[in-house]
Amino acid sequence: MPNSFSIQLPQIVEEITKNYEAEEIFFTKEGLTFPNRQKIIEILKDIRRLMFPGYFGNETLTGSHPEHYAGYNLMHLHEQLKYQILAALSYSEGISTESPALQEKSEQYCLHFFNQLAHIQKLLLKDVQAAFDGDPAAKSKEEVIFSYPGLFAIFVYRIAHELYLLDVPFIPRIMTEHAHSYTGIDINAGATIGEYFFMDHGTGIVIGETTIIGNNVKIYQGVTLGALSTRSGQQLKNVKRHPTIEDNVTIYSNASILGGETVIGAGSIIGGNAFIIESVPPNTKVTLKNPELTFKGSNSSCSDWEI
Repeated sequence: MPNSFSIQLPQIVEEITKNYEAEEIFFTKEGLTFPNRQKIIEILKDIRRLMFPGYFGNETLTGSHPEHYAGYNLMHLHEQLKYQILAALSYSEGISTESPALQEKSEQYCLHFFNQLAHIQKLLLKDVQAAFDGDPAAKSKEEVIFSYPGLFAIFVYRIAHELYLLDVPFIPRIMTEHAHSYTGIDINAGATIGEYFFMDHGTGIVIGETTIIGNNVKIYQGVTLGALSTRSGQQLKNVKRHPTIEDNVTIYSNASILGGETVIGAGSIIGGNAFIIESVPPNTKVTLKNPELTFKGSNSSCSDWEI
């Protein structure tokens, strides 16, 4: 005897397939494939082992063999990343991966990226130092590298940012969304972030695509560097819609700083829960006026408290 689902199945199938036919996004380009998300995550892991040997694998460097370790890993990474970039370009441009021109383009992108790795590593070491200097709870720089989610998020951002600058499709977003899901920190690969950057605690931080952050900036959990409004959607593409944070700024927890014309001047301090949509002059301290708290006698119940 057929059950209710079996009876209704043809109608459900028909309605879903109508949606397929109505929306082009349900049909990927024939003969082309997306880059592999899991492979890209593995590439990130391999790059992190290259940047910080001994922390995330079993390798042990000796004084006479670091060049062998680096060379072997770079060759492996090159092959893996080149294929994923090729797949991303192929799908985006609608050209087969067999295209010699596309293969050459992928190779050039890889060459540029790997030439930037030493520079990225230097930036990350400054980020490690910023975290150690800025957090009295940090026992060592090794602890920062091994366990701080904020450092992982900035590591992924710095890798993804180089690919973003090359206009590689899909891959930068896959990388940063992996960090987002892993840490709760959402940094768009398009943001520009200077050196010696530290996110304390980090959870809930959002940094939008056109944000510009200078050097020696420290931000706390829950901070949003966002756009004033995205109702215009794609019309705002390539328009600066996120704020600029100049050098030596500290932004405390849950502050929201919005708008492409908003500039937080160098040396400023933004207090927690502030909502800012206009520029702040350099060396300014911005705080919310605390609500007045009134406490009754120590023997009163919590329900007697007034705010």
